[in-house]
This record gives sequence, C-alpha cells and structure tokens, in this order.
Amino acid sequence: MASTLSAPAFDKPISIAILAMGGQGGGVLADWIVAMAEQQGWIAQSTSVPGVAQRTGATIYYVEMLAPKDGKLPVLSLMPTPGDVDIVLAAEFMEAGRSMLRGIVTPDKTTLIASTHRSYAVGEKEMPGDGTADPQLVVEAFGVAAKRTIVFDMQTLAEKNGSVISSAMFGALAGSGTLPFGREAFEGAIKAGGKGIEASLRAFGAALDRATEGKPDKVAKKPEKDLPEPPRSVGQPQLDALLGRIHSEFPAALGPMLFAGIKKLVDFQDVRYANEYLDRARDLLALDRKANGEAHGLAFSQEVAKYLANAMAYDDVVRVADLKTRASRFERVRKEVGAGKDQLVYTTEYMHPRMEEVCGTMPAALGQFIEDRKGLYAFMDRFVNKGRRVRTGTVFWFAGLYMVSALKPMRRTMLRHKREMAHVAAWLDTATRLLPVNYDLATSVIGTRRLIKGYSDTHSRGEAKFDRVLSAVPMLEAREDGGAWLKRLVQAALHDEKGKALDGALATIRSFAN
Repeated sequence: MASTLSAPAFDKPISIAILAMGGQGGGVLADWIVAMAEQQGWIAQSTSVPGVAQRTGATIYYVEMLAPKDGKLPVLSLMPTPGDVDIVLAAEFMEAGRSMLRGIVTPDKTTLIASTHRSYAVGEKEMPGDGTADPQLVVEAFGVAAKRTIVFDMQTLAEKNGSVISSAMFGALAGSGTLPFGREAFEGAIKAGGKGIEASLRAFGAALDRATEGKPDKVAKKPEKDLPEPPRSVGQPQLDALLGRIHSEFPAALGPMLFAGIKKLVDFQDVRYANEYLDRARDLLALDRKANGEAHGLAFSQEVAKYLANAMAYDDVVRVADLKTRASRFERVRKEVGAGKDQLVYTTEYMHPRMEEVCGTMPAALGQFIEDRKGLYAFMDRFVNKGRRVRTGTVFWFAGLYMVSALKPMRRTMLRHKREMAHVAAWLDTATRLLPVNYDLATSVIGTRRLIKGYSDTHSRGEAKFDRVLSAVPMLEAREDGGAWLKRLVQAALHDEKGKALDGALATIRSFAN
C-alpha cells in the first residue's frame, strides 16, 4: 500500500495517539503498531496514560516511530504534544471530540480515525432524563479541527466478525494510507500476536475495505428505535389471540406500539396480563374517540399504548432477579468482556435491599401488617438493609435469585403490585377526567409517567417528582397551553436529580395561576 506521507516527513517521528477504554484493546493496538514498525526496521516506542474507571475517561496510548538514519537512534517523546500529532485513533465517538478539545487534533496535520458508536459516560448516565451529549457537535468540528477524517462504526463491524474494536481500528489505520507499510506488514503484526488471529484478520480486512471506501456512517444522538408492525401470527395460539385483538380492535397506527407493549408484558408476567393491558387500551381508545381524538391523530391513545405498558411492567425484586439469572444475560456479559469458550466468567452484583422491597414482595395483607408495626419493621430492617456483593455465578447466589424470580406467578397477590395498580388507576383517572375538556393536557398527563422508572430509591425519587408535576394540573386545566406547560415541568423534573429546575418551573406556574 502506498504511503500518503511525503519523504521529508520521515525526518521526524510519526506520532500516533490512541484513545480507548478498558476492554477495547487499546494496548493490543499499540503493541501491533510498534511490532509492525520494528519488523520493518523502524525504531518505535509506546507509552500510556491510564484513564479513570467507570467510564469517566479513556486511556491514552501514544506511539512514536522513525526509521534510523545514518546509524543514529532517534530520541522519541513519551507524551503527545498538542498541535504535533499525525494520527489520532478514537475507539469511541465522544473521545474523538475530547481529542479535539485537548488540541491533539489539528487541521494542518492530523488524520482522525474514529468509531461512531457510543459508550456513555457517567455524567451522561446519571442524568434523570436524556443526558447524552450531542454527537453532531463533534461532526461539525471534524471539518474544522482535522486534516482528514475516517469515521464509521468499528465496534459493530468488529462484533460481526467475532473480534474486538482494536482489530477494526488497525484495519482503518491500514486503509488510511498514513503509514508507509503495506497490508502484509499489518497482517504480520496480527499473526505474530498469536491469539484470536482469524477473527482479528477478518475484522481487520473488513475495516480496511471500509476505510478505503471512504464513506462515513451517519451519526445520530440516539439509535433509531425499530417498532415493527405486528405480525398476523407467530404460531402460538395464545399469542396469536393477542395479535388478533390488536388487528381487530385498534387502528393500524397504534399497532406497532401495542405490539411492543404486549411483548413487554408477556415477558414481564403472562398472556393474561397482556390481555388486561389491551382491555385498558381499548377502553381508553373509546374515550379518546369520544373526545374527538381523531382530529388530534389519536395522540392520547398513542401515549397510552406506550406508557401504560411501562407502568404495568414496573421494576420489582422479582423482575430484577429474573433478569439477572437469564442465560441471555450471562452470554451478553461474556460477549462484552470478550471471554473465550474455555474461560470462566463470574459476575459480581452489588445489591442493597431495603425492608420496603421485602414487604412489597410479600402477600399484600402480610406486608401491610409488618409495615404497620414500626418496631417490627425497624428490627427486621436492621438485618435486611445492608449492601451485599452477590456472585451470580455461584450455586448459592444463583439459586437464591432464581427462587425469587420463580415468585412471578404470585406477583398479583403482592403488596407492591397492589400499590402499583392503585397508582396506575389514579394516574389514568386524572387523564380521563381531563380528556373531554383539555385534550392536550390529558395527553401530557399520560406522558408524565416517564418520570417513574427503576426500583428502590430511584423509583421513590421518580414517583415523588411525578406527584409534584401532577400537582400543577389544577392550575393548568383551564389553559389552552396547559399541555405544553406540563411537558415543560416534565423536562424540568428530568433536568437534575435534586429537582431545583422543577422548583423554578412550578414557581412560574403558580405566579400566573394566582
């Protein structure tokens, strides 16, 4: 492969910065580059500056290489110098943005090679609402900050070829033509590694071809959600009956969301529970049509189809135990850590149960009996309310969680289910009362359910914000823009965990309501 670097450029070292997180093989990639350069008779060295765990920073691997000249060995730098880096490889899209902020990507010098996939930072995940950074800002900066960019989803490409992203990044580097080495030299470095050679070569070759093609992937803030149309049959009588109800009792526009809803609820509980969901959705659709909902595109029923399913599939102890003991989860974890077939993987979960969850899992009468006796409740809480590290790969802990997940058939008798259904009923009553008088506000009331998610403390905080947002409904009922204001309250509630933005928004509503 011909080099795109001119001969005078080799009078100084070629500098390469690699930004990668744990498990992405950044160290392997750096080793491949160094080994390849040395096999070609060059002098090369690599260093690394570790990032912080829990996805708050990437490790920066730095490689410099130079062909010896006149028998003299070069002096190579240990760190990337802003404004003097030839190639930057970012194993995650926002890391490409951070490399530009650090100044190691420059428009007169740097070829930027980046994967478009996202691995969200702690700061993005901790937001109650959508805290994800906007990747379009990075896209816009590409044309200004870098001399050349090669951007596509290297993570997905590597997974399709049974490898990890480092192999795809190495292929993209080869396809960029920025190093004066042919394809054989790159492949020789992979073969010399001795592990996962075939899969690495497949991913390398696919990425090389993609980089040579030069067509970037489209970058979006969020992956597009796929809501397929409900099929006519899946070959199982009970499930086919649910599908038949969607096709016969509801307009086609509601079909995809209702289909997603029944899939979620059958998985959460059973077919009978999914039928209860369709019963409620059908009754609410009738009210929607009676309130001239057709003129609004049945927006109320669209929201009901989504948020009613979420409300009925609440997170409880049984659900958590079920998800943590599924074979699909163990396979996903093995895939994420890149475990081989002959390797054992043990997952350690951190769990901090409270007496509230214990009572919620009991039959309603028994759970209520214990909660009403404060002394007994506090005594039992001393033994329950503590953090535990649970190794789900061991027989003891797996069996314990599996037994909890087996309580699913009893869920309808539990105290938690009784309370959740009462809360759902009150929420729907508020919405249906408003439907004939303020359609937009009623629709927005349904949408407030997005504030409630998770379990334990997370669920309690969300429910508290939900109640505070709905407290503004009487002040908005007579306003034509009441629905828009309620949506603003939801956004404010999602803005921060402590609810300061919500306090301000509620104060504004009270000011014009008085």
